[in-house]
Amino acid sequence: MDTKITLSFNEEVISKAKKFADSHDISLSRLTEFLYRKITSRHYQSLEELPMTEWINKLAEGETEYHTKSRPRKALKNEYFKSRK
Repeated sequence: MDTKITLSFNEEVISKAKKFADSHDISLSRLTEFLYRKITSRHYQSLEELPMTEWINKLAEGETEYHTKSRPRKALKNEYFKSRK
């Protein structure tokens, strides 16, 4: 079963990702799903440990920037449970 989500990305990155997906006859949604599947297939200690970091850098043609928000564990837990309702 597919589930829809809304994500925000840099416009240039999305443009390049769409071209990449088109050149490999895959939708951007399936490409994103593939990446998430790779990320969640093992327990990684950091983003740099991901096997696709080099591939993502090549796709983005530059250094990867990770924008994360530091939030208390309780806030993350509440957000998770709220999303499950």
